[in-house]
Amino acid sequence: MGSSWSLATKQKVEERARSTTECRKRQRLSFSYGLDHPQLIPGLPDEISLHTIARVPRGCHSTLRLVNRAWKAALTSQEVFVVRKEQGLTEEWLYILTKDEEDSMIWYALDPLTGIWRTLPSMPELKPEEEPREVSRGGGWLNAIGSSGNLISSLLKGWYRRKTASKQTPLCGCSAAVIEGSLYVLGGFSRTSALRCVWKYDPRYNKWSQSAAMGTARAFCKTGLINNKLYVVGGVNTGRGGLIPLLSGEVYEPVTNTWSPIPNMPFTKTQVLPTAFLADMLKPIATGMAAFNGHLWVPQSLYSWPIFVDIGGEVYDPESKLWKEMPRGMGEGWPARQAGTKLSVIVNGHLYSLDPTSTVDGSKVKVYDFDQDTWKIVFSKVPVLLDLTESESPYLLACLRGGFHIVTKDINDNVTVLRADLTRPASPDDSTSSEADDERWINISTSNFGSLELIACQVLDV
Repeated sequence: MGSSWSLATKQKVEERARSTTECRKRQRLSFSYGLDHPQLIPGLPDEISLHTIARVPRGCHSTLRLVNRAWKAALTSQEVFVVRKEQGLTEEWLYILTKDEEDSMIWYALDPLTGIWRTLPSMPELKPEEEPREVSRGGGWLNAIGSSGNLISSLLKGWYRRKTASKQTPLCGCSAAVIEGSLYVLGGFSRTSALRCVWKYDPRYNKWSQSAAMGTARAFCKTGLINNKLYVVGGVNTGRGGLIPLLSGEVYEPVTNTWSPIPNMPFTKTQVLPTAFLADMLKPIATGMAAFNGHLWVPQSLYSWPIFVDIGGEVYDPESKLWKEMPRGMGEGWPARQAGTKLSVIVNGHLYSLDPTSTVDGSKVKVYDFDQDTWKIVFSKVPVLLDLTESESPYLLACLRGGFHIVTKDINDNVTVLRADLTRPASPDDSTSSEADDERWINISTSNFGSLELIACQVLDV
C-alpha cells in the first residue's frame, strides 16, 4: 500500500513538473523577441518577473508598457492575465456607455481604487446591412411609429432627424454584456435599420474587434450570461408598420464564436386577452432580464403608448430549453423606470432593483424575496435626485467589488457612482428614516462629462 501511494505521489509530482515546464515554455514563447532579448527585470528569470509584473495594478499598465518592447509584450500577453487570475489579483472596473449631444457613443471606465476615469477608444462604425426605401421618400416608418407616441419612437425620430457634425453614423438602442473579461456591444439602430453587429472590446489590448453577428437584427434587446454563454432575448426591429417587438432569442457560444436560436418567448398571458381589438392594439414586449440561479428571468409587458400593462413574466431554463411562467409577485412587483423598462442586478446571490422617482422623497432600493414572492424595501431613499427626463437610462445598476452600486446623472450633468453599504445592519427606523439611509451610502465618484445620456454599464474583472 505504501509503495503504491509513493508511486502515485511520484506520478503527480512528475505531472505537475511537466505542466509547470510547459507553462514556462509557453510564457517564454509568448512575449520573447529572441534569445538575445533583455530580461524583463535584470537578474531575474522572466517567469519570476512575470509574476512580479502581474501584481502591478491595472491602472499602471499603460505606463509600464512604455518601459521597452519586452514589457509591452508581457503586459499584452495572455500569461500575465492568467497569473493575475490564478493569484487572485484581478481588479473590477466599472464601464459606462454614454451618448453625447452629437449622438456619439462614448465608453468611460472607472478604476474604483484610484477614482480615475478613462476614456475607451471609439467604437468602430456600425453599418446597417440595408436601408429601407421609405427613408428616401421622407420618413416612411418614422411617421408610422410616430402615431403610437411610443417613447422609443420619439427618441428615434429626434435622433434621426438631428443633423450632427459627427463623422460616424449615429447609433442608439445597443445592448452590452461581458464574457470572460471582454466587453460586448450588441445590435442597436443605425440610421433607420436594426443591426445584427456584435463588437468586442479587449482591455488587454485596449482595442475593439468584430465578433460573429447575431442571427436576428435587434435593438433594445435584453442580455444575460449563464455558464459562460450569452443569451439575448426580445428587443425590437423595424417593419412597414413601425417598430416590431421581437419574441425570439438566441445564445452565443464564445468558444466557437457562433449564435444559435432558442425557443421564442410564448407570452402565455397575451393569449387570454378578452378581445381581438386589445390583442391587436397591445403588443407584447420583454422589459428586462436577469440571469439568476441558472435561469433567465424575463419581466414582460403589453404596450401601446402611453399604456404599459405589466403581465408578469416568464422564466427560461437552458437545460430543458423550456419557458415557464414567472412567480406572480416577482413579475408584477418588479420596479419599473420610464417606458416600462425594468433594471436589476445580482449582488451576493440576491436580486435587487430600483423603484425610481424624481421627487424629494427619493427612490427606493428593493430586493426580491423568493420565499414570500415579494419585493421588499432595503433602502427607503437614494440620496440623489434622478434626472428622469426622456433619456434611454436615467440611472444604471451594477455589482462592483461585491457591492450594490447605482450610477446616476443629475440635472447639472454630474455623473455619480454610489455604493450601498449592505453589510451595515439597518436600524428598526430605517424604513422611514432618510437620515439613517443616507449614512449607508458611499460616494465612489462624482464627475462631469458634459451633457450626455447614460445608456448601459458593465463590470470587467481583469
